[in-house]
Amino acid sequence: MGNLSRRKGQRWERELVHVFARVFGPENVRRGLQFRAGREVPDVVVPAFWVEAKRGKLTNPRAALAQALRDSQGKGLWPVAVCRDDGEEPFVAMTLDDFLDLVGEWWSNRQ
Repeated sequence: MGNLSRRKGQRWERELVHVFARVFGPENVRRGLQFRAGREVPDVVVPAFWVEAKRGKLTNPRAALAQALRDSQGKGLWPVAVCRDDGEEPFVAMTLDDFLDLVGEWWSNRQ
């Protein structure tokens, strides 16, 4: 990975910290430790989720989600890939089973 690409990814992670902090509070969100192996910590540390952040000309959400699934295994967090292609809106990819678990928890808390 080139230097420009790495910096773009780091800027995206910092941006996501601010986005997630609006929901979870700044005390509960931070960037992952960049000097650690990717399997030890997510790109962005937030409650309940293992966030794999991808930013580029054309991201590969399937590969990003596969990485999140692999790295989050056994950690009790929902793996998600947060992707943003250049000039496009960011989006989240997760498995249907995880999405239904998440929505099910949300729905049961509303009842």
